[in-house]
Amino acid sequence: MSTVTFDRDDPVLAAAAWSRLAEPGDETAGALVTHLGAAGALAWLMDQSGCADAGQRGDALAAGVARWSPRLADLDPSGEVARLTRFGGTVLVPADPRWPRGLDDLGASAPFALWVRGDPDLAGACRRSVAVVGARASTSYGEHVTGQLVSGLTDRGFTVVSGGAYGIDAAAHRSAVVHGGHTIALMAGGVDRFYPQGNHELLRRVADSGAVVAEVPPGSTPFKQRFLARNRLIAAATAATVVVEAAWRSGALSTARRAADLLRPVGAVPGPVTSMASGGCHQLLRDGVATCVTDAAEAAELAGSLGGDAAPARAGRADHTDGLADVERVVLDALPARRSADVASLARVAGRSLPEVLGALGILESRGLVGTDGARWRRSRRPAR
Repeated sequence: MSTVTFDRDDPVLAAAAWSRLAEPGDETAGALVTHLGAAGALAWLMDQSGCADAGQRGDALAAGVARWSPRLADLDPSGEVARLTRFGGTVLVPADPRWPRGLDDLGASAPFALWVRGDPDLAGACRRSVAVVGARASTSYGEHVTGQLVSGLTDRGFTVVSGGAYGIDAAAHRSAVVHGGHTIALMAGGVDRFYPQGNHELLRRVADSGAVVAEVPPGSTPFKQRFLARNRLIAAATAATVVVEAAWRSGALSTARRAADLLRPVGAVPGPVTSMASGGCHQLLRDGVATCVTDAAEAAELAGSLGGDAAPARAGRADHTDGLADVERVVLDALPARRSADVASLARVAGRSLPEVLGALGILESRGLVGTDGARWRRSRRPAR
């Protein structure tokens, strides 16, 4: 039997314990905790770990017991909560009103607890939020676009969520901080030590202006599977996901596809067709997973009823021939650029009858596009606007 010394009936400590016992995204553990509650599931596990035949049944629960039991010996959620408190942090559990409700859509793979440094009101922050993610090996183009997108999103009151990594993630957090916006970094390791080390100062500023969050306790090491599991939180917590740059095999693509699985809208920023850094974005667009996003208005619109503003209608530069009928365009084209012409010559060049040409000239004159020069017609030097 394990010698667990903390209050096992405390729902926060029990949930914190499960965030240590089970790896992120462990659906067997999630189903067990959903069925019995965190405290009840913990009591059940402790009973099972003392049974000699607990691992002999060959089912999913037996395999789970085999995975979780070795961590019971060193289980100390009280100490880990106290460690977080020294950093001014907070532990959130699903019953807390500050819990981001979008995570509930993950079902059995939802986190048991969230370890937060910074503003613990994740529910409020994520209510109007957009994930901005992309490649670690970003280009100057990608970082510039990210800065512009995030600047516009923060101006519109959106929280910008990303993964705290180098490249596009860092550019997103940095732009949000510089523009006084709210930003959240979701980490793959414990929030007691910011990772990567090169982003330590940036992540400290993120914690000051928003929050740095993990589903694993302090002291947890980030490794590949935890990064992949972390991506599901980014996708679920936000109203929409925008991928700025991503190569063919980028972690950002897993975030985008998970968001699509959760029926969250996904956007992708197109890049140069010769850029490998944009290959993944183009793949998302080609596969119909993502919508093309080129600015902050379109990113905000992507978030839809969960906080987006409608993007303004896109229009090309106004042209002085907009709204003209075919005959009017033909007659205007028939007029010489620098000299005048009579109606008969216009009719020959345009291939139209005299009445058609006269009618077209009247409309063109009313638009300020042509004028008379005695009995002849010429183009106006400054078309009316």
